[in-house]
Amino acid sequence: MNYDLVIVGGGPAGLGAAIAAKENGIESILIIDREAELGGILNQCIHNGFGLHTFKEELTGPEYAQRFIDKVKNLSIDYKLDTMVFDISQDKTVYAINPFEGLLEIKAKSIILAMGCRERPRGALTIPGTRCSGIMTAGSAQKFVNIKGYMPGKEVVILGSGDIGLIMARRMSLEGAHVKAVLELLPYSSGLKRNIVQCLDDYNIPLKLSHTIVKIHGKDRLSGVTIAKVDDKRKPIKETEEYIPCDTLLLSVGLLPENELSRKVKVDLSPVTGGAIVDNFLQTNIEGIFACGNVLHVHDLVDNVTLESYNAGTNASLYIKGLLKNDKKIPLNAIDGVRYTVPQFISPNAIENNITVRFRVSDVFKNSSVAVYFDEIKVINKKKKIFTPGEMEEIKLTKDMFLKYPNVKTITFKIENTIKN
Repeated sequence: MNYDLVIVGGGPAGLGAAIAAKENGIESILIIDREAELGGILNQCIHNGFGLHTFKEELTGPEYAQRFIDKVKNLSIDYKLDTMVFDISQDKTVYAINPFEGLLEIKAKSIILAMGCRERPRGALTIPGTRCSGIMTAGSAQKFVNIKGYMPGKEVVILGSGDIGLIMARRMSLEGAHVKAVLELLPYSSGLKRNIVQCLDDYNIPLKLSHTIVKIHGKDRLSGVTIAKVDDKRKPIKETEEYIPCDTLLLSVGLLPENELSRKVKVDLSPVTGGAIVDNFLQTNIEGIFACGNVLHVHDLVDNVTLESYNAGTNASLYIKGLLKNDKKIPLNAIDGVRYTVPQFISPNAIENNITVRFRVSDVFKNSSVAVYFDEIKVINKKKKIFTPGEMEEIKLTKDMFLKYPNVKTITFKIENTIKN
């Protein structure tokens, strides 16, 4: 079985990449997804707020996904569902399996990795206590409520203030549960400000910053949790311990790019994002293998996933046609409050348009600016009232900048003039 382009993942990233590649003249495209339906995680995100940038209207997750699913079908792009990719070789052979065809060996000229991300489980947290029922990730609870029609519980505590946790605080409240508190280890929320307002403040759900769970209580079913405030080293303060009775604990403690396949094919991964290290074409260190969406780095808006996937699909089509220029690569250096950048490298001689560099900060910074240096020369100084880790930031590097400084060796992003929170 041979295809010009194989895309692993049928969520918003994979769908967008496939559409872009098809519109750029690639006819032989295959999307592979392990679920029974295209759309990825959006199928269980029945709340609105999607599509404001892409479609200039407010959609639910399934509505947003359906726009792309319809387009994939109208463009006659091939896809295989209920199909698990278990290996990829460096010669771009994809090995997959499904119950209909058995073992599949698919040779591709180019591959786009769009596997998305997964939630960090309880096992990664090492919270003392029994292994009782009633403890699950916020995403699992979302699937139970929105897809399966089951209520996980009635008295709820949520650990972590990521966006999924905030959204599930509202969802559980709407379904009649009592959400007693959302706890956050850090002194700031890791979710979007609008979700804090719409999902917690509007429902009088307390957000306890600098708090964590120190013990889980219950034998067969969760009966309660002991929480405590933490100090500036994130260690629990004994005298602040408080017991909260509850029958359900939802974990919203971070998302991890799902990069097992990337490791197998020996794609270089960032120790900060957990995703692939890419250049401005979204190409990994393995020529012809690209990455986009939450498998690359965790996004806060699906609209940005779509933009990124369009770029991946367009660039993969250029690679297949032999038009992608590979030349010297300039590293991007993230320091002094900038946690990471994507891309991590830029090929300056191949720049035709502006390059959007997305990044996150490592802390809350007020009345600060992000500065961009070409070697020792400051070329951008973007001021903002507040930078927060929960909000993805972006800066555009123009072609004129690279023409003005043709010998630049390193591009540095950092936060300056800060009033730290």
